[in-house]
Amino acid sequence: MKLVVDLSRCQGYAQCAFLAPDAFRMHGEEALMYDPNPDDAQRERVLRAAAACPLQAILVDQVEGQGAPVGTSRS
Repeated sequence: MKLVVDLSRCQGYAQCAFLAPDAFRMHGEEALMYDPNPDDAQRERVLRAAAACPLQAILVDQVEGQGAPVGTSRS
């Protein structure tokens, strides 16, 4: 699993840190730290965290050249 956070969009609301604490954590009051390659066992938590981001700053398994993250759509 690959994870990228657009830190220029992130405002430090920290919903991701609450939903997937093994992948995201707040350092101080504003700095988000994250694991760019979390274990696949964290997939559901990371996807929930990405969906909960009010600024949609979290990209999961982004495929180059495509606009939508892979694995986030539910058919």
